[in-house]
Amino acid sequence: MTDVVDSDELMRRIQRARACAAQEERTWRARGDELGRADTGDTGAARDAEVRGVAYGVVLRVLDEILTPGKRAAQG
Repeated sequence: MTDVVDSDELMRRIQRARACAAQEERTWRARGDELGRADTGDTGAARDAEVRGVAYGVVLRVLDEILTPGKRAAQG
């Protein structure tokens, strides 16, 4: 972990992390929706999927703020 990276490489890594977080958020939200609609009675799994979707959403917002500071504040 002592590698030195330039700012372009750091931005690429943050963008990859953002893309990964966006995909995970979509996956967990879809899974939560699917489990919520299913008649399995497994509310724990649906709740877990919902929590994970929210967590990835938060990570996504943080990475968005790093990549484009103030963009969300200007939109909201």
